[in-house]
Amino acid sequence: MTGVPLPLVVVPGMLCDADLWSDVTFPEGHAVHHVALRRPDIGALADDVLSAVDGPFVLVGLSLGAIVGFEVLRRAPERVAGMCVMATNAAAPRPEQRIAWRELDALVAAGRFAEVVERTLPDMFPDRRRSAADAERYRRMAQAVGPEAARAQLAAQPTREDALAALRSARCPSVVLAGSRDTLCPPAFHHTIAEALPHSRLRELPDAGQLVPWQRPDAVGSALQDLVTAVTTA
Repeated sequence: MTGVPLPLVVVPGMLCDADLWSDVTFPEGHAVHHVALRRPDIGALADDVLSAVDGPFVLVGLSLGAIVGFEVLRRAPERVAGMCVMATNAAAPRPEQRIAWRELDALVAAGRFAEVVERTLPDMFPDRRRSAADAERYRRMAQAVGPEAARAQLAAQPTREDALAALRSARCPSVVLAGSRDTLCPPAFHHTIAEALPHSRLRELPDAGQLVPWQRPDAVGSALQDLVTAVTTA
């Protein structure tokens, strides 16, 4: 593709907002559009992504944001010129996950949102270990997202489907980033995703957990630069 640089549509994970990407240097010249996760259905969130810009774009998603990206690819593959996904899972929800999401939603509904943040906090960091500063940064971001959006995200999680068929039909260049010490979405999940995507590159990032853009921002920026170069020359 040639002409005006394509926009990047960037979708965060659960309890994350645009601050997730604040340490990442995005490719120069490409407009960056952040999409918040505030609706209780994966399909509706995919529609939000598709309405963020006109025409083709490069999709960047982490965790739940990547799952939304898989649904975007299913619905409108012609719009996705390139895709970078990280810290995620392309499988359908497991029964124990559905139970856990219901339990977390009940806590939020009972006014115990701060407890939910603390429950999710360990899995955000490499081997569930974090510094006091890193933990506080996550708390601030989650509190900025807030309980209302959290409940919408918890409701959206069970509406996702196995995405491997959609990934196998993709024709765009893709990059899959895996934190080597991600306890929530381990590298094996990303090997499955990369094997399904016909034109993908898998990068396993040392010393990274779930919050890859905080823990390895340079690697994320480099991957995005390589991706937009691949899109331009495709």
